[in-house]
Amino acid sequence: MNLATTYLGLKLRSPLVPSASPLSERVDGVRQMEDAGAAAVVLYSLFEEQIRYDRYEMHWVLNQGTESFPEALSYFHEPETFHAGPDAYLRHIARCKEAVGIPIIASLNGSTLSGWTQFARQIEQAGADAIELNLYHIPTDPKQSSLSVEEHYLGVLKAVRECVSIPVSVKVSPFFTNFAYMARRFDECGAAGLVLFNRFYQPDIELETLEVAPNLLLSTPMAMRLPLRWIAILYGRIGCNLAATSGIHRGTDALKMLMAGADVTMLCSALLRRGVGQIRVIEEEMKEWMKEHEYESVEQLKGSVSQKNCPDPGEFERAQYMRALTSFKAP
Repeated sequence: MNLATTYLGLKLRSPLVPSASPLSERVDGVRQMEDAGAAAVVLYSLFEEQIRYDRYEMHWVLNQGTESFPEALSYFHEPETFHAGPDAYLRHIARCKEAVGIPIIASLNGSTLSGWTQFARQIEQAGADAIELNLYHIPTDPKQSSLSVEEHYLGVLKAVRECVSIPVSVKVSPFFTNFAYMARRFDECGAAGLVLFNRFYQPDIELETLEVAPNLLLSTPMAMRLPLRWIAILYGRIGCNLAATSGIHRGTDALKMLMAGADVTMLCSALLRRGVGQIRVIEEEMKEWMKEHEYESVEQLKGSVSQKNCPDPGEFERAQYMRALTSFKAP
């Protein structure tokens, strides 16, 4: 059974790729995912804000008391002398590349244009095979137009593409007025792939402490419906690769995404719940289904049920909405 696929110009043994998560924080974890059958690994995200906070904290600690003894000023070094930056992440990339034979994709989440480009260059120099730009931004200014938000995203992509030679993908949310238009713009601006979709984790409120608290909920198979629809709509309409993420827990989930038109299916919650060995389970489920239905390769089924190849393209648009409502029978 030939599960081989191509993503970001990288030839992969299968479409199963662990997405950014704490599972990749240790080299042993990356090695275990490779042993379980991962075709590539997206490392945990490098956050620019965290780097800036670490540098500020280091600077604050090193300068405590220096005003009391002027001669001490020559003793304390500048924060840049210390490893208060992306050094640990860059070393992790290099160590992973030495430890495994599968492609290593770095995940970058910047907050300034200079941060995006500076860290992207360093990530390339560290040996990453590709970069996934984690475009996680929530516009809150009521005076900021949707056009300016879109141009900001595209500006980040173009700036990074100009400063690195390795493939660059973008992981984005579905919250655009016309996502099909944005997908085409990302493609035109040099994105090698689109990762659909970024999950915006919503905060909660602690009633006893009256504090806003982070709230991370792992995905369920229901979450795959949104990326499945948009991958099916975009397949054959743009030139860059399509990666499906969120809600992929079983072999049948991965198969549906591939039939919609995905080049790879990314795994996270399933691995956090059941361990990295779930990669092998999902792969075996895929092989069993493909054998039973006489498919010989992933390429044979890729995009076969996309909007482009679907007998009724309206099923991915308004017609599906109306049919879903009218077919429901109350108990």
